[in-house]
Amino acid sequence: MVEMDLNHLSVVKESLNGNRAVDEQTFASIAILNERLQRLKERGHLFSGITFSPDVKKLANQKKTVAVC
Repeated sequence: MVEMDLNHLSVVKESLNGNRAVDEQTFASIAILNERLQRLKERGHLFSGITFSPDVKKLANQKKTVAVC
C-alpha cells in the first residue's frame, strides 16, 4: 500500500517538474491522493489544515479547464 502511495506522489511530482507528461494518470493520481486526504480529515481535526500546494491545485484545475472546452 505504501508503495502505491509513493507511486501516486511520484507521478504528480514528476508531472510538476516536467519530467513526465501531464496526462490522465497524473489527474487520476491527484484524485486518489485527494480522496485519501479527505478521509484523513474526516478522522480528526489534526489533518484539517493540510492542503495541496498551489502548484498541485493549479495542475488539478487544468483537468477542469480541459473538460469544459
